[in-house]
Amino acid sequence: MSASLERPLAPTKSRPADRHGDDLAEIIGAYNDVTAKLQRSHEALQQEVVRLHQELASADAQLQRSKQLAALGEMAAGIAHEIRNPLAAIRLYADLVEDDLISMIDAVPRGRAPITARENARKIADAVRGLDAIVHDVLNVARELRPRLRPVPVGLMFDRALLLHAPAIESADVRTLICGGNLVVRADADLMHQALLNLIRNALQAMAEQRGRSEPGRLLLSARPESGYVVLSVADTGPGIDKTAVDRIFNPFFTTRSTGTGLGLAIVHRIVDAHGGTISVGNDPMTGGATFELRLVAAEPVGGAAMVRETAA
Repeated sequence: MSASLERPLAPTKSRPADRHGDDLAEIIGAYNDVTAKLQRSHEALQQEVVRLHQELASADAQLQRSKQLAALGEMAAGIAHEIRNPLAAIRLYADLVEDDLISMIDAVPRGRAPITARENARKIADAVRGLDAIVHDVLNVARELRPRLRPVPVGLMFDRALLLHAPAIESADVRTLICGGNLVVRADADLMHQALLNLIRNALQAMAEQRGRSEPGRLLLSARPESGYVVLSVADTGPGIDKTAVDRIFNPFFTTRSTGTGLGLAIVHRIVDAHGGTISVGNDPMTGGATFELRLVAAEPVGGAAMVRETAA
């Protein structure tokens, strides 16, 4: 009987099916990685498109607002010039009548009629002065602004504006805080002074209207660097601005108060626009007060420690 010979088995090699499975797993893994990266890139691009669209919409809104203000300004300037001439005549005649009545009062000391007439003449003159002030503001909105740009330290602008409002700040029981005053902008110091005066006056009036508050109001004047620009901020702890008024707040003659011409913020907008800057407004989510931000070109590289200074009420 012949014995069968068994040959030793050769070392086993990876089977083709296993190798193909590993390759397929690698391909699927690489595909998943690429898909995830594409998804992240797509989401990032979508966010960038939304951001750019918002910036474009904001820039277009700023441009349209500037055009509308310029058109309104030209129309208002023509009307203001026509009004100013008869106002000057009325004021002159009111002053002459008052002078004549003074002579009559001296001649007839006990005459009540001349005294009443003099008081009426004085009221006419006061009303004319009020109208003339409105005409002056209208012309400020309408006039062409050509800023003389110079490097101006932000802190000096803040200090100068606060100095003129010192009595109102004290009477309104307001504490002021300055932050970032070491930064420098390219600006016309006098025009920006006028803009800051208007913004601070509005802030003080808003806080003064809050009756029965338990603590002093706060006025924050701050500045921060932003990509070659400096953003000036005027923030208060007043009642804030109604959402329905935000889009119209820079329009000439728009006001939410019973007094005032509604031209102060329109003048501020014209000044900032003439500097090649932008202005925006919103309400602080913490305090609820209004915050105005003016974006101006930086005069030099900005940075370093921010200057902070607080004053008592």
